Amino acid sequence: MELSDLTVFRTVVQAGGITRAAEKLNRVQSNVSTRIRQLEEQLGVALFIRSGKKLHLSPAGKVLLGYADRLLDLATEARESVHDTRPRGVFRLGSMESTASVRLPAPLSEYCRLYPDVQFELRTAHSYNLTGLLLRGEIDAALTAGVIPDGPFEKLAIYEEEMVIVTTANHPPVKSPRDAVSRTVLVFEHGCPYRKRLEEWFALKGEMPERMIEMSSYQAMLGCAVIGMGISMLPRIVVSSFPERKRLSIHALPAKVNKEITWLVWRKGARSPKLNALIEILAPHLAKPVAVKEPRRLKGKNAPRLTTKAIDLRP
Repeated sequence: MELSDLTVFRTVVQAGGITRAAEKLNRVQSNVSTRIRQLEEQLGVALFIRSGKKLHLSPAGKVLLGYADRLLDLATEARESVHDTRPRGVFRLGSMESTASVRLPAPLSEYCRLYPDVQFELRTAHSYNLTGLLLRGEIDAALTAGVIPDGPFEKLAIYEEEMVIVTTANHPPVKSPRDAVSRTVLVFEHGCPYRKRLEEWFALKGEMPERMIEMSSYQAMLGCAVIGMGISMLPRIVVSSFPERKRLSIHALPAKVNKEITWLVWRKGARSPKLNALIEILAPHLAKPVAVKEPRRLKGKNAPRLTTKAIDLRP
């Protein structure tokens, strides 16, 4: 049973007969009669009670008419929706926790105000999990950091974050890993781009942290830094918004490792009016071109060196 069969059936009912239905459908009468007969054969029931040249809906025909109305109306709605340029429906956005809590409240508030027909859902996860959620179709877009493969994704650089070293208050100045009183570092799980950048910072001086403590949230990480449990690397804006900021010290990093880009990422070919609306709202925050650091392989006892490759992060 096809939608075209239901269209012919409903037109016959609305027109009150084969002849008028054929005129409305711009078909010959024999074609309309054949389609109705084939539909009855497929369903195994009579849809009309025939009285001379007149047709009256049978009980089964009345049941089918209700479904035909719903299915054809839904098909019309579907056709209109795919051509609708207005944002509407469910929009599932994934984000790193730090970005969601510090960067997104204002733009998402504006989004919900401008597009009330969109049911917005926000899901937080680590960067390395967000791309997996995108590939599985569990979210529509994500704000994430790190290396984004070009094959399955499209991306747009949104935020350029200044990365800083965070320690307890009154800590001596930290200009290199050797200046850190505590050799313990507070990090997210393996695969986090912030953790990778912290490891690169140590590697610049041929150093390695003595101990790594994995945390599940940046609030816990900063709380542990307050009491001197260890040091960490986070975006400056995240540290500045921490309620106990006065109990922390922020130390600037060298230009080679002090920038991290937050990308807006989506699957190739999956750009929608809802995503376009978000991009428009985030447009004032688009990151500028920066240098991307690519560590060379270790050679003997030489400390790792970094090469710099300039890329344009703008759309």
